[in-house]
Amino acid sequence: MKVLVTGFDPFGGDKVNPAYEAVKKMPDEISGAEIIKVEVPTVFEKSSQVVKEAIQQYQPDVVICVGQAGGRSAVSFERVAINLAEARIPDNEGNQPFDTALEENGPAAYFTSLPIKAMTKNVQDHGLPAYISYTAGTFVCNDIMYRLLHLIETDQVIDRPVGTPSMSLEDIASSLTYAVEAAVENKEDISGNAGTTH
Repeated sequence: MKVLVTGFDPFGGDKVNPAYEAVKKMPDEISGAEIIKVEVPTVFEKSSQVVKEAIQQYQPDVVICVGQAGGRSAVSFERVAINLAEARIPDNEGNQPFDTALEENGPAAYFTSLPIKAMTKNVQDHGLPAYISYTAGTFVCNDIMYRLLHLIETDQVIDRPVGTPSMSLEDIASSLTYAVEAAVENKEDISGNAGTTH
């Protein structure tokens, strides 16, 4: 089994992006699955093109895209991506779309096919904070998730994606490792209430 894990390059004037720095710290094998690590540009549409090319090259069984969510103190697993680009700041190529559909004929939203409840529980069971998020925002994190899910839905290339963090790199890397472990070991998500008030 192969798991493709992507992380964004630095953006918004920062010198580093903890997303890819954490991905680089992950082991190369988790629960018998080969971990393939790819850095993606923080650029609308271009990031998903890099993911598509990596999927074609490596033929992974699972894809997890990791992004930086400023202000969050735990790894959060995104449940839904929406068909909207609304950039508060420009991406790394100066694009700043607003009121723009990511896919002209795409649905309003896609839900992840990853077992995110099992992933969240496995991270928590190892003593690290994690929760399920119901908004990937409207910047490039949402863009890459939506376009990946659209690719899965329309091209039938693969059948899984997503992920998003922020805290110490060691804790992020560990959380991602446990999340991948759960994703590899759970073909279907576990049942349980994972609702949130925010």
